Amino acid sequence: MIGKLTGIVDFIGEDHVLLDVAGVGYLVHCPSSTLSKLAAGAHVSLMVETRLTDETIKLYGFFTAEEREWFRLLQTVQNVGARVALNVLSALSPRDLERALALGDKAVVGRAQGVGPKLALRIVTELKDKAPSMMLRGHAGETPAAPRGPEADAVAALVKLGYSQTTAAEAVARAGRDLGDGAALDALIREALRAMGR
Repeated sequence: MIGKLTGIVDFIGEDHVLLDVAGVGYLVHCPSSTLSKLAAGAHVSLMVETRLTDETIKLYGFFTAEEREWFRLLQTVQNVGARVALNVLSALSPRDLERALALGDKAVVGRAQGVGPKLALRIVTELKDKAPSMMLRGHAGETPAAPRGPEADAVAALVKLGYSQTTAAEAVARAGRDLGDGAALDALIREALRAMGR
């Protein structure tokens, strides 16, 4: 299986890139968030998910290992295939997706192309409990529990105080939404605790 490709961007299509790796062109399907960071002629590395069917071999590429993990996790939901998972990751950054799942916000998930209200509800319902562990998951080469960013640190702090991961993730997601992007760790914790105390 192919897990990573490094090469020169030959061509960027609507939903894919042609990546030249030592003279071999690989057609890699990507979310728009990844495609927007690429430029023809640029030297790039993509984290790759390989899918084999009876008829084809398809490659799906992501700028980060975190996006690839979300791509895998989204497809554990019934009726979510590779195309829908790519659409969700095109519409939402991993941070926005984490926040939407923690808050149970099906309207945000439903903004993705091809995701109707019923499917959005299913995604939120089935992945809600998995959002906290994804927030705490590290990047490739790090230990699985390595915190990532202020929101993940805030969740970890609240868990240490005795709150469940799900409760902590919901409170931190609300605090992050209220305070806006770039909120400091101490502000996130204070706001989350204040909200849970109401």
